[in-house]
Amino acid sequence: MKFMIFFDMIQTVAFAAFLLFIGTLLCRKISFLNKYNIPAPVVGGLIFAFLNWGLQSALIGMRFDTTLQDPFMIAFFTTIGLGASMKLLKEGGKHLVVFLAIASTLLVLQNAVAWGLSIVTGINPLLGLLAGSITMSGGHGTGATFARFFTQEYHLAGAMELAMAAATFGLVSGSLIGGPIARRLILKKQLRSGIAAQDEQAKAVEETILEAEQAPVTKEDILSAIFQITFCMGVGSVVYGFFLQMNIKVPTYLFALFVGIIVRNLADFTGIYKVSTRLIDLMGSVSLSLFLAMALMSLKLWELVDLALPMFVILLGQVVLMACFATFVTFKLNGADYDAAVLAGGHCGFGLGATPNAIANMQAITNKYGPAPRAFFLVSIVGAFFIDVVNAFVIQGFVSLMMM
Repeated sequence: MKFMIFFDMIQTVAFAAFLLFIGTLLCRKISFLNKYNIPAPVVGGLIFAFLNWGLQSALIGMRFDTTLQDPFMIAFFTTIGLGASMKLLKEGGKHLVVFLAIASTLLVLQNAVAWGLSIVTGINPLLGLLAGSITMSGGHGTGATFARFFTQEYHLAGAMELAMAAATFGLVSGSLIGGPIARRLILKKQLRSGIAAQDEQAKAVEETILEAEQAPVTKEDILSAIFQITFCMGVGSVVYGFFLQMNIKVPTYLFALFVGIIVRNLADFTGIYKVSTRLIDLMGSVSLSLFLAMALMSLKLWELVDLALPMFVILLGQVVLMACFATFVTFKLNGADYDAAVLAGGHCGFGLGATPNAIANMQAITNKYGPAPRAFFLVSIVGAFFIDVVNAFVIQGFVSLMMM
């Protein structure tokens, strides 16, 4: 007979925060985790997942009340919407628009590769899609979101486990291939760093962001940010309920994200109210961390065994795609100059992992070969503010195609 330990809603959040603390501590102490920017909730959550596996064998079970898991997830994606400023995109100039279009094209190709290879390897295409842009460009947050959605709506076993494994594989792979690809392009083309000066548009945008980050935070600012997030979540839930009545299946966060985009851009173009990007980002980061920790606490790692080989084939295909895309598309369409080579290395970082990995790739390259301000600017803006928004709609489009 199994001995069960039950955690209520508040105890579950507290336990998730504890795992997050453990993960943060280990990420600071272990160089491998720090080098590849493995998220703290993933580290803490996976450690407990292995421990929980052992406890299951000892006939000790744990059951968590995950009532707040979905609200944390929706809050995170709402902050993504609130960060998507079309005014910022416009001020960034044509380079920013071109790179966003290139990065968006990669999302489509990643899902096409995942879908095609899932058919070849004989696994459920929805499981294969978890190794597409969901986890490659989306990372652990988007991966956990859609894994939960696939499990709830389509009853796919092992979805969360596969998503977390794929996202972690992507983080490490993106960090490993980004530097060599950029170095090869620089040496082969004999590229040199130009004058370390950005165009005026890029400077203006960076100054705006820096000024916002340095502004003091007040109680009113925090309350305003909380209101904006919860307002978008509330309106989004109403729209979601309307579509649910029509039997249209979409992730719960999608409408809150879309409302967030509207709220942010109304603020930018009317000036009636302000959206604090710094506060929104912080709240989004906290929400994502707690959501991931809660999602990882109940992983069933033993369900990965039969799917390991097919998923490895798909993930290997994604690495090959990213390497070719960065070399022949990102580099060439961004000017085929030194900054474009550095940008190609950075694109590997967030095309397979996350923006911090992209920045780390570019820092390693520029420390040796010289500054590339345009590359840092483009990756920072597209990776932090826009790619997740585009990815949400691209993924939903592929899911709809599969269901048809």
